[in-house]
Amino acid sequence: MSVTSRYRQAWEGFWSEASDEQGAVFWDAEPALTVGVHLAFFEPHLAAPGLPVVDLGCGNGTQTRFLADRFPHVVGADLSAAALDHARRADPAGQAVYRLLDAAEKTEAETLHAELGDANLYMRGVLHQAEPDDRQPLVDGLATLVGERGRVFLVELAEAAGLVLRGLAQSADGPPPKLAPVLRHGIAPGEVADAAVPEYLRAAGLTVLASGETPLVTTEYTADGSRIELPSKWLVAGRTG
Repeated sequence: MSVTSRYRQAWEGFWSEASDEQGAVFWDAEPALTVGVHLAFFEPHLAAPGLPVVDLGCGNGTQTRFLADRFPHVVGADLSAAALDHARRADPAGQAVYRLLDAAEKTEAETLHAELGDANLYMRGVLHQAEPDDRQPLVDGLATLVGERGRVFLVELAEAAGLVLRGLAQSADGPPPKLAPVLRHGIAPGEVADAAVPEYLRAAGLTVLASGETPLVTTEYTADGSRIELPSKWLVAGRTG
């Protein structure tokens, strides 16, 4: 099962218009506040730290480059070719490899796994952006990529984030400038129940090894100068036994 063409086109449109300027994209916060924080939760659960690392939904590669400074083989994978163009321009030294991937398409996940072998996966804020019918196939694709030895780290918006986002979108002054293009391209986050995420993982044959809460940091600020942070939950999962 592949993601819908509408979803793919929405992301192509968004990334085609996005600026290369650092911090111009709503969720593209600096790595010290995102993946740098997440690794402290993730690394203690890695059964095989030397495996390739896949940054799934890498976008313009900000977090991918941080990972490539710390792991020997990092792949930034995304559904959008335009996003990968941004990532490659920002990585002229080729620290990471970038790959067009629809992880909800079984054969594409299988092909990448055949090339890399088992991998450790980092995925931030992707599942809640997917269409409801694509979410289980996407998580099934993650299970294919991690194989027997890999681990997956997910950070997803909590249910409570929906209220925050609706408040921002419906503000009397209109949505914040960096959120506006997300909404305009029709890629506003969908509602995913907090309890649904571990169920998707279990249905894919993965065991949740650890979980917790941490804010999903954005690059946008409120009128009083406070950085906008969205409630989110993280999980580490893999095969055991």
